[in-house]
Amino acid sequence: MRRTGSILVVDDEEIMREILDALLTREGYHVQLASSGEEGIELARSVPFDAVIVDVMMPGLDGIATLEELKKLDDELPVLMITAFASVETAITAMKRGAFDYITKPFKNDEVLMVVRNAVERRQLVAENTALRQTLQAQSQRFAGIIGRSPRMKQVFDLIIQAAPSRSTILVTGESGTGKELVARAIHRNSPRAERAFITVNSGNLPPDLLESTLFGHVKGAFTGAVYPKKGLCDLADKGSIFFDEIGNIPPETQAKLLRVMQEREFMRLGGMDTIKVDVRIIAATNCDLRQMVEDGRFREDLFYRLHVINIFLPPLRDRKDDIPLLAQHFLEKYGEENSRGTLELAPEALDVMMDYDWPGNVRELENVIERAVVLSSGQRIGADLIPEHIRSAPAFHIPKFVVPPEGISFKDVITNVEKRLIESTLEAAGGVQKRAAELLKIKPTTLNEMIKRYEIGTRRKKSPAHTDDAAETPSRARPFPAAELTRE
Repeated sequence: MRRTGSILVVDDEEIMREILDALLTREGYHVQLASSGEEGIELARSVPFDAVIVDVMMPGLDGIATLEELKKLDDELPVLMITAFASVETAITAMKRGAFDYITKPFKNDEVLMVVRNAVERRQLVAENTALRQTLQAQSQRFAGIIGRSPRMKQVFDLIIQAAPSRSTILVTGESGTGKELVARAIHRNSPRAERAFITVNSGNLPPDLLESTLFGHVKGAFTGAVYPKKGLCDLADKGSIFFDEIGNIPPETQAKLLRVMQEREFMRLGGMDTIKVDVRIIAATNCDLRQMVEDGRFREDLFYRLHVINIFLPPLRDRKDDIPLLAQHFLEKYGEENSRGTLELAPEALDVMMDYDWPGNVRELENVIERAVVLSSGQRIGADLIPEHIRSAPAFHIPKFVVPPEGISFKDVITNVEKRLIESTLEAAGGVQKRAAELLKIKPTTLNEMIKRYEIGTRRKKSPAHTDDAAETPSRARPFPAAELTRE
């Protein structure tokens, strides 16, 4: 595998410079040479390098002095010391002065390549983390913690900026765990109402009477226990924004009153007769298909169209995997700070595992995985071993290449076979849980259940109480998924 990176070699011996130049160039690195410490310092001032190899014993500016000057220019620059005069004292001195590693002459080519590879990877990882951190800081200030740089998320950011200054109602849609409330907060933060209240309403947690009392307040004697009059959340949100999380869960009797607030900007308290004027901006979110709910008679059509003035769709994480490194870095910093762990790094192999996974739980699931890894880690580097087994073992789907025989092939039989194998593999990755498998396949659980019955894949025995959660979530990779191990829940 050819490497990429720029290397500066500083050595007064021409033969050594030529050997290292040939070795590193053959490996794919871009190499520049300097015959003295002074020349090397001048090159490092004008050209960025991923690593520098410095001979310890040189006339004029020796290796240790060159190392110190290089670290003054760039403290993060990996500097590798190389010398024929190996001694414990020299190695300790070099490392104390900031050397990345130490090589002695005569050296083995593989040894040099390994040390250089580690230095370049370290340099590039630091650079990536710095860039990610700068992006995170800029986005956090403006977009209330929404993280992303993929084309899909750039569209979301553009919509937020365009819609925020208006008074229009906004509907945020997307799967659970995609960050819909963060979008609502970003809209409020970038609007003229930013200095006023942002109120969140959990739409489905309260019975109708209590929800209406919470929203609109009540007069004395409106119901048993209403000893004193009380203002509602709409009063608190006056001149500000009110966010309805899961708007589809609002009871039908409350939907009409909410529509009046949106259209007429007025309401009446529970048990009251007086009309109260209010200036609130409505932002709503749902992971339901409101159109279907309208067709089913579970959601008012006029309220749907009043909500659907501006729709901001949040894509699932599987459709914006370019954002995973940025999100992972954000959560590493967040939970590293919360757990007093300092600066943490995500190993490339751990990131590769996460990039190959489809994240049915979206950003919320990724956050939980990173938090778990931070808590369980013993060092500053998060390796793939700290990623849950069900993520590491999730199969990647590959379209098989078919060879059509001269006599032809049954298209129906091939599709049936692939469909059955795909369902079995997905059930295995989901630990036998049909609901999770349906999310991975992006189909309804009822559709998946019908297909399981059609292909006679079977039904799962419930796990015994003695089984641990970790065991239940760790499917075996040593055998095909057993027919009698599926569950609907």
